[in-house]
Amino acid sequence: MAAATLKDVAERAGVSIKTVSNVVRGAPRVSDTTRARVLRAVEELGYRPNPSARRLRTGRSGLIALVVPELATPYFAELAHHVRREANLLGLTVLTEESMGDTAEELRPANGVGASLLDGVILSPLRVTPDELASVTDEFPLVLLGERTYGRDRVVADHVLIDNVAAARDVTAHLTGLGRRRIAAIGVDHQGSATSRQRLEGYQRALHAAGLPFDPRLAPRVEEFDRRNGLLAMRSLAALPAAERPDAVFCFSDLLAVGAQRALHEAGLDIPGDVAVAGIDGSEEAGYSTPSLTSVVPDKAAIASLAVKCLAARIRSQAPLPFEVHVAPHWLAARESTVGGRHPVDA
Repeated sequence: MAAATLKDVAERAGVSIKTVSNVVRGAPRVSDTTRARVLRAVEELGYRPNPSARRLRTGRSGLIALVVPELATPYFAELAHHVRREANLLGLTVLTEESMGDTAEELRPANGVGASLLDGVILSPLRVTPDELASVTDEFPLVLLGERTYGRDRVVADHVLIDNVAAARDVTAHLTGLGRRRIAAIGVDHQGSATSRQRLEGYQRALHAAGLPFDPRLAPRVEEFDRRNGLLAMRSLAALPAAERPDAVFCFSDLLAVGAQRALHEAGLDIPGDVAVAGIDGSEEAGYSTPSLTSVVPDKAAIASLAVKCLAARIRSQAPLPFEVHVAPHWLAARESTVGGRHPVDA
């Protein structure tokens, strides 16, 4: 069977070939109703643009890359899903890469051999420096995700993030509002990452607002934001004398919190009776853990939408655009691990 063409899609959708081309290219001047009809016809006919022909015709491939530290982390896996969906609405195809926190890997899609095939990159960086980013963004469309580590006086790329300080403050205030007074923090890392620093700051601000002191013994250091490190850190806290043991713990990721819950189970401590547990990431796993995990939920759909639209605008622009910082919303999902009771999963 011959491959479907733009003409085939246009006839199926009842629109002009130019309209189909506009939808496939992600051009903005198409109504939502028409765009949906064209995309439905594209799906039904299995139409696939020819990247080589598109590149010759427009100077663009329609390919972008998403670079995240690790796809095994639920947060990044879920974020990748939203980015792919948003990109599809604009006629873009996403290639997903893992950097594993390596500077060279973070920059490779933008300045490596494959950069000539890409129109732009969405990057969640851990190690890359401002100078290294600036050398890329002068000539290549790039949008950053995650913590803003470069200071307000040096914006070197479009940036989409949540207010980590406010998010950490909100969840810690939730715990103090429940009457918890010895609140631990699991997530202070040895490398001093921006994520760790900002979430620690929000935690400390909430303690101060509640008139509670910061006790460094309740903030054990971790190597990674994963289940194992949450388990080990919580084991050390659970081993403290009863009078010194925390009655709540804020974990700087949901994975740390899941590990902490396991350690509390091993120690025979009740959640939330003895120790309330909260995390941050809003992962799907949080709602299915036992007990279900209270977590700060970053609006991943909004993050993805902002990032993709920023990148698409920069790709299409014929002139340099000023860099912008966009703050996506977050909210607290209070569940069994802090408020007790039974909270059925929305299936």
